[in-house]
Amino acid sequence: MEWQHVLRKYLRRRPPGSGDFTRDLDKYVPGNRLALLNSGQEAFAAMREAVTAARKTVHLETYIFANDETGRDFAGRLMERARQGVSVRLIFDSAGSMGLDPLLLTQMRNAGVRILEYHPLAPWRPNWAWRRRDHRKILVADGRVAFTGGMNVSRDHLQVEEGGHGWNDAHLRLEGPAAHELDRLFREVWFKETRQGFPLAGSPEAHPVNSLVWVAANQEFLHRHRIRRAYLDALRAARREVCIANAYFIPDRGIRKALAAAVRRGVAVRILVQGCSDHPAVWRAGRHTYDELLRRGVRLFEWQGAVMHCKTAVIDGVWCAIGSYNLDHGSLRHNLEVSLQILDCGLAARMKARFEADLARARELTLPQWRRRLWLDKLREEFWYLFRYFF
Repeated sequence: MEWQHVLRKYLRRRPPGSGDFTRDLDKYVPGNRLALLNSGQEAFAAMREAVTAARKTVHLETYIFANDETGRDFAGRLMERARQGVSVRLIFDSAGSMGLDPLLLTQMRNAGVRILEYHPLAPWRPNWAWRRRDHRKILVADGRVAFTGGMNVSRDHLQVEEGGHGWNDAHLRLEGPAAHELDRLFREVWFKETRQGFPLAGSPEAHPVNSLVWVAANQEFLHRHRIRRAYLDALRAARREVCIANAYFIPDRGIRKALAAAVRRGVAVRILVQGCSDHPAVWRAGRHTYDELLRRGVRLFEWQGAVMHCKTAVIDGVWCAIGSYNLDHGSLRHNLEVSLQILDCGLAARMKARFEADLARARELTLPQWRRRLWLDKLREEFWYLFRYFF
């Protein structure tokens, strides 16, 4: 499929009145097949299938590899593939996976799984930094099928009736050249931490579908503003609507200005945020920004179910984003993150439908109501906002 043909096809199908998102089009790769996964049950089933079907390589990178039924199930599948001669590598973050059973890790290593604990909790080591974490969630099988989004390897994302905690989250399955890019990101982290390289699987065949994907990544201080700039460019290009769902929402001044500027252009801006949080301090810090956003015409909705963990955006029914990136200072300044920036009207429509369904279970905040909240809540929010750079 020729690049110019894909570009013309995209421009022809762009909805009337939508913004121009072609500024960084050279960073996008065509020929990807994408599937939105709307629940932990759906995502984990697809991920297990990909691991079981792998014949050459399985690369899993996750912030949390939980010591629960979900984590042990994935560990068993990784060990089974390794015993069958598949090259299996696992990267997990030391802080996020603090409760992981050392015995399970030993069993995995004995089965042939190569394991990297990212930045172990060891303050006595040179150049140790608590806040430098690997927050990505990536799975790549045979360099051909890949997954990323907001879901860790944890039962948190399963429904309560399935033994989980009912978190609201989204993940993406993809095939095509973008899967190779995710595999390359995995290898970069592995090499940087171990100084051991390994060959990647060949670049997968492009699919005859109209999905353009840019695998945008933060590499610690290197290119740490890359994903933020992509968000800012998309917000500045918006002409009709902006729909954002973000779990840990502490937007910096530049993001807040871009949201307000979009409203002034007549863009409908709606943001879904947490109504309760697994990180109360982060939640309260983010709430300190709500007054300014509401004053400037941004509509805010608080999720009313269990923890909302999504990191998604849809703009003008054309551009969408999904990954591990939160609009907070941890994602911007400290963490390894990945966010897929996607030009695909079909996927944008599915993500928009999911967003609308989530809003039906959310409560809209209004400025008069917001200003009537307890003075003690205001004080707590202002206090935790002072520490926003440490989250």
